[in-house]
Amino acid sequence: MCFFNKVISILITLILFLFQSAYSQELYTLIPKKNKGQFYFYWGWNQSEYTRSDISFRGANYAFTLENVKATDRQTKLSSIYFKPGTATIPQYNVRIGYFLTEDLSISIGNDHMKYVVTQNQKVEINGEIHGSGTVHDADYDHDEVTLTEDFLKFEHTDGLNYENIELRYHYDWLNSKRFSLNIIEGVGAGIMLPKTNSKLLGNERNDEFRVAGYGLNAILAINLKHKSGFFIQSEAKGGYVNMPDIRTTKFAADKAEQDFFFFQYNVVFGFQFGRIRQ
Repeated sequence: MCFFNKVISILITLILFLFQSAYSQELYTLIPKKNKGQFYFYWGWNQSEYTRSDISFRGANYAFTLENVKATDRQTKLSSIYFKPGTATIPQYNVRIGYFLTEDLSISIGNDHMKYVVTQNQKVEINGEIHGSGTVHDADYDHDEVTLTEDFLKFEHTDGLNYENIELRYHYDWLNSKRFSLNIIEGVGAGIMLPKTNSKLLGNERNDEFRVAGYGLNAILAINLKHKSGFFIQSEAKGGYVNMPDIRTTKFAADKAEQDFFFFQYNVVFGFQFGRIRQ
């Protein structure tokens, strides 16, 4: 089990332990919600997984598709990088601010900063043509096999696969105590994909720039433990669909790629609920 999965398991165990402790101390009582009109903010981190994807490349001298390409996320080793203001955005992170429209329903905006790295040296099927690139890869391809070496293709959304999204979330009370509330959250969202794509294609110079490349859709399920002070910890499972028809691959405007795939996130976040409290 990787470090991040261990953190999630420990967090869920901690949430259940703390609430059971509160219950065993006879602190349990049903407390009316006072969410409406309040805000919440959180920050945390994610581990991401992606389905395989067909990636199509188009340019002045080529038009080809790589079939069933494998990619992974890229975790940053646990260190002080996660907690220093100047480096906190380097790891894969989630940030969100929300507002309660009713006692149960919130609307929020956020950024899911994932990282997407095409696995180097994998063998994939290629269809299409490359002519005039000045490389050994100039040829016509029809269900042929190619190895994704750096002289042919390096392709990453590593700063990152940014999903800027709006979500509606429904917050279910599971249990309440005088000190803690335990909640289940379900939601759906949509937004734009703003990747910073690190690409090196057919001997061209490395290109690395932000670009609105497409859109995303998602659903989320979370468990939330909140203290009466407003501080909370939350574990999330989030999945969705990404479609990016306009990815920049080189410094030349004519060179573009497109792909779509499904993603899944495991998230650990820490936050605070604040603002107006109804009397």
